[in-house]
Amino acid sequence: MFDGAAGKIVGDRWDGVGEHRGAVLLLHGGGQTRHSWFRTAAALADNGWTSLALDARGHGDSDWSPDGDYGIDGLVADLASVVGALEERPLLIGASMGGMTSLVAQGELGELARALVLVDIVPRAEPAGVARIMAFMSANPDGFGSLDEVAEAVRAYNPHRKRAPTPEGLRKNVRQRENGRWYWHWDPAFLQIDSEPRRSTTHERAAAAARRVTVPTLLVRGEQSDIVSDEGVAEFLELIPGSRHVDVSATGHMVAGDDNDAFTSTVLGFLADSDV
Repeated sequence: MFDGAAGKIVGDRWDGVGEHRGAVLLLHGGGQTRHSWFRTAAALADNGWTSLALDARGHGDSDWSPDGDYGIDGLVADLASVVGALEERPLLIGASMGGMTSLVAQGELGELARALVLVDIVPRAEPAGVARIMAFMSANPDGFGSLDEVAEAVRAYNPHRKRAPTPEGLRKNVRQRENGRWYWHWDPAFLQIDSEPRRSTTHERAAAAARRVTVPTLLVRGEQSDIVSDEGVAEFLELIPGSRHVDVSATGHMVAGDDNDAFTSTVLGFLADSDV
């Protein structure tokens, strides 16, 4: 557990096996929890990295912001607090909102991280894809009658993902209230900020932060992403000279969830080939 700018930040840790290669912080997307990283975190630990998967403020088991502050400045402040508690500069792996947080933090605060892996997020996010995420997240304010209903909502948003045999794994993403209904495991006030991936970060601010990034950087895009376009990738590679880009086939915005093995293999390949 860490002290964030708005309260406690909860995380899980996997100690690296063998020679210590460094620490890695894994930051999930809006509406997710730290559990979305568990398989990747374990694989990184098997390769010598001490892995820490965090719940963002207002998500999972971390504290909710007392004033409903879920903008990028608060998320960056939390990340800086966590990094400050470590004894080394970590590798940052961030998906969507977590990736935007990592990018802005590294660009604006300086040498926060030793390398970045940004998962399906660039400064120029596509408005239609962002709108589809927000529609999904706001679609069921009264919750769900069963885990099967939760699974159906997820399937409707991402019809290409293989459906699990049972919906039990979704228990980590929802909580059951006294009325018996299931609700997403995040503060409803999170939706008052107008964009899940960007958290009200303007393109200009994100691009300016990217221009200041000098550490090894990898962009992992879902091949079927509606958030990151070819134009967005081209701009990103121009903003951060020397950065890399990989598409993961048959995946959408939730790359690691759609094909975790392919995603993890991509990250491990980047770490093996880079001076990280």
